[in-house]
Amino acid sequence: MKFRAKITGKGCLELFIHVSGTVARLAKVCVLRVRPDSLCFSPAGFHGLREAGLWCEVRRGAFQQFRMEGVSEDLDEIHLELTAEHLSRAARSAAGASSLKLQLAHRRRPCLTVAVELASSLGRARSVVHDLPVQVLPRRAWRACLPPSLRAADASIYLPRWRTLRSIVERMANVGDHVLVEANLRGRMTLSMETEVVSIKSYFKNLGNPPESAGAPPNRDLESMVQVRVDNRKLLQFLEGQQINPTMALCNIWDSSLLQLVLVQEDVSLQYVIPAL
Repeated sequence: MKFRAKITGKGCLELFIHVSGTVARLAKVCVLRVRPDSLCFSPAGFHGLREAGLWCEVRRGAFQQFRMEGVSEDLDEIHLELTAEHLSRAARSAAGASSLKLQLAHRRRPCLTVAVELASSLGRARSVVHDLPVQVLPRRAWRACLPPSLRAADASIYLPRWRTLRSIVERMANVGDHVLVEANLRGRMTLSMETEVVSIKSYFKNLGNPPESAGAPPNRDLESMVQVRVDNRKLLQFLEGQQINPTMALCNIWDSSLLQLVLVQEDVSLQYVIPAL
């Protein structure tokens, strides 16, 4: 098994810093899945859709160099379990750097080496090297790292402005433990919560629905709201923790069962699922 990658350019370096920071905010331990065309982050020890989970893919286009050899020709992947904060801290040291290199190495035990090349005030390059301990997962553990396979959502809708959404959910989290998320196929979305002493409800309209929503069954009432009640803290944790600047932000709802938030940028896609209460 071999893996070596290099990131250069301010935009790509910042992107990797933000991705690793997002993963660290949402998981203590993660699995880095190295594939021929991408790096994928997934939760470690995921127990199915009974718990919240984050999956993130960074495609090969974000790297100037990317070489890997998997377990075999038929199983051309490598799965590495590591502490997410260790990777995030190493990536943050690349702020203002000229390059960041990733390499699977062996330092008495398997390590993911993160080498950051910095420019000094005298114009001389200097390197900072982080050796992050990793556990190479056996093939029998790979299946648990895959993102969930889901049927088409009952409602898909584009999210409102991120700052507005985060502010609303933050206020609701200060009052109660859960939030009811509702959406329909006419671009309408509501967030609400209720306790014995207070009721809060926020309305959004004209958000738009993705093109695939046009394939709804002919007898489907496009005005009817699909809903799911989720843990407010889990939702707020994602809204506060994610650090990428997406070109598309989507909310998918499976009625009374699951909420999925999907963020897409040029070379990154991210999904976070929260089960219903």
